[in-house]
Amino acid sequence: MPHIALPADLPGIRGAMAFRPETARPLNALVEILLTGPSTLSRGERELIATYVSSRNCTHYCHSIHGAIAAAHLGGDEALVKQVKTDFTQAAISPKLKALLTIAGKVQQDGKLVTAADVDAARNLGATDLEIHDTVLIAAAFCMYNRYVDGLGTDQPDDEALYRERGRRVARDGYVTVSEEYLANHADAAHAHA
Repeated sequence: MPHIALPADLPGIRGAMAFRPETARPLNALVEILLTGPSTLSRGERELIATYVSSRNCTHYCHSIHGAIAAAHLGGDEALVKQVKTDFTQAAISPKLKALLTIAGKVQQDGKLVTAADVDAARNLGATDLEIHDTVLIAAAFCMYNRYVDGLGTDQPDDEALYRERGRRVARDGYVTVSEEYLANHADAAHAHA
């Protein structure tokens, strides 16, 4: 049960964002840039970073939805997503992505844990400074998103089909487009809370 009056039909971050659309828009703009904007990391790889961090934070909604989005970008490979969540070192992903996930995992714990050796290892496997930057920012941002979702006690359903369907939609249409629909539909309720 959410700690405040959130829209009952919008689970996870969607309910929190509909409650306060003014903050939702810049949060969605950031995730749109990080996860769907131009990058030498694929959308699937970036979603795997977000999924991995969210799974380490035990935020069910976030690791489920971003895992579903990652799978949609990776040809429906849900088994790969689950492997990244449980032990990415054994997953069929590039050594470079494994090095970036190591950095992301350290950021999730405490950014100060990232060492020059971690960065050098990623660079030696082909990671660019921009890829390292974005990995750190994705990890840091998802710690914030995860705490937002969990701190408000949002509804986090267990229905994998719900995440799978929504994941395909976000993968196809992007975060801003999809979120504008539910923000617009709940704008009157959000202003009632003001």
